[in-house]
Amino acid sequence: MTEYSGRTDPDRILPLLWRRSAPERSGAGRRPRLSVDAVVAAAVGLAGAEGLAATSMARVAKALGVGTMTLYTYVPSRAELIDLMVDEVLGELRLPGPGDERPAGWRARVELYAERTRALYRRHPWLCRVTTVRPPIGPGMLAEREYVLSTVAGLGLPLHRVDTAATAVSAFVRAAARLEAENAELRRTTGLSTDRWWTQRGLLWEDWFDVERHPAMTALWNAGGFDRGPDEQQEQAHAYGLRLLLDGIERDAGTERDAGTGIERDAGVERDAGVSPA
Repeated sequence: MTEYSGRTDPDRILPLLWRRSAPERSGAGRRPRLSVDAVVAAAVGLAGAEGLAATSMARVAKALGVGTMTLYTYVPSRAELIDLMVDEVLGELRLPGPGDERPAGWRARVELYAERTRALYRRHPWLCRVTTVRPPIGPGMLAEREYVLSTVAGLGLPLHRVDTAATAVSAFVRAAARLEAENAELRRTTGLSTDRWWTQRGLLWEDWFDVERHPAMTALWNAGGFDRGPDEQQEQAHAYGLRLLLDGIERDAGTERDAGTGIERDAGVERDAGVSPA
């Protein structure tokens, strides 16, 4: 089942994401037994151990040793909990912020983002079950966005194109990370490798596959184009796709510089030293 982030009341979720409010002390001046951080950590732990479906408010409360109604005084509903979980693990990317040391060259910076995102999805495969078209606007998400925007902004693209290019990079990186994590999760939960899965369906090629209807596929098969294993194929597809995407962005930035329509600086970000001006 797919969950959707960003479905919550902003007046309720934003203070929680930014930890600007906390439950008042309970009677007789007693301190709260829990914190929002503890609730989120318990939910992330449950999702990692049993999947996202296990993160009901009742299950999280049980893991914390409190009643379900007590949990609601910290997090109003499961929808808010999902947003908090997503933003919490996005913080694990730990991408360099303003003033922090970064890899030399914008491509190396994107590659750092891609590798850390892939690692994040491998650690938290439940992220594949959450659609973030409307993301939780917390510190984790904004730090990720700031890093990608600042990486692209130094290329000299027009202002409107900076956001477009950054969105394209994030979309590719996340999609590739999700695909890799989903494959790994399938192997873990079914005990079946992708190679074995295809082997079990070998009769398809003998009984149903029509070479005349699939000439490109047949030619590629006969030439050995499918000889790579699924893991190798996936790794090469990721590297190939990312390289071509970055090539295209870099070429577009060069075209804008040649036409004199690019920008020298954007939002205080210096032009990337790895891209030569025209």
